[in-house]
Parts: sequence; structure tokens; C-alpha cells
Amino acid sequence: MASLNVGNLGEYLREQRRSAQLSLRQLADAAGVSNPYLSQIERGLRKPSAEVLQQVAKALRISAETLYVRAGILDEKERDELETRAVILADPSINERQKQVLLQIYESFRKENDFETLSHADADDDGSDAGTEQAPTS
Repeated sequence: MASLNVGNLGEYLREQRRSAQLSLRQLADAAGVSNPYLSQIERGLRKPSAEVLQQVAKALRISAETLYVRAGILDEKERDELETRAVILADPSINERQKQVLLQIYESFRKENDFETLSHADADDDGSDAGTEQAPTS
């Protein structure tokens, strides 16, 4: 059976399992998946669903988003955004209204920075010297 292109997901899972000092069977039981199926994932023979990755992440006590990135389900930028949102929503020291306001501010900064990045890329492409100051003439 040929190995699927799932990045280094299997190797990463194996490392995480070993660092958690779990056997393949123990992790499979904790995640609610079969031992042979988990073995095939670790060897790169199977590409697991997001649901299975979430179960495995929970059993390993690691970020599901990290596994999604390694499996090619999510890209790095999306993962960072999701993790930031999750941390804000999980913070018990702020109330729900404050969480929503903070998320709105966060989103507005992200949009502003994406716009600036695109604007600078456009300016660089047309060869203009936008953003450089010139001395006033008298």
C-alpha cells in the first residue's frame, strides 16, 4: 500500500504519543479509534478525518489545530487565528460581552493589516516610492 501525502502527521503523532508515554493501544483506547487504524495513520497509510484528529488531539492533550495543519486540512495562518480566538473565548477572567468586543477588535486589526500588506505589495509592484518622505522644497 502506497503512503499518502499527509505531511509528517504520522511521525508527529508517534512523537507526541511517545512523549506522553502512551502505547499505541492506550492512545487508540483513549481516542476511541481502533488500534490498527491508528497504526496506519502513524505509518502514513491513512488520512484521518478532522473528527478523528480532534479525538486523538484530546487524548494527547495537544492542539487539534496543530494536527489539522500537519494533515493539510488547515493552513498555518488559519490555525493561528483559530487558536487566538479559542484562547480569548476560554478566558474566564473576562465576561461574554468583553470577549465579543475583543474578538471584533482583533478582527479589525487583522483586516487592517491584510489591507496594508496588499497595499504595500501593490506599491512595490508599480515601482513607486510610496512611503518614502521627501524634503519640502522652498
